[in-house]
Amino acid sequence: MAKESMKAREVKRREMVERYAEKRAELKAAGDYEALQKLPKNSSSVRLHNRCNLSGRPKGYMRQFGISRINFREMALKGLIPGVKKASW
Repeated sequence: MAKESMKAREVKRREMVERYAEKRAELKAAGDYEALQKLPKNSSSVRLHNRCNLSGRPKGYMRQFGISRINFREMALKGLIPGVKKASW
């Protein structure tokens, strides 16, 4: 399980990206790269990393569900995810 500080850092980055998205788009369109350099580094969407909403795990992230493969498997076996069941043939 990831540290709470890692999860909080990602949340903070997401908020900052949303806050500066419009300003960054305007500066890019104008070609003002010096002003872009002066914006906070974490306001760039490239710095975002998908993490599991439950455990904070950075790898094995399933975008459709917003959780890691491990949590997905546990929840699917318990029947907590509607429409998902274990395959058997």
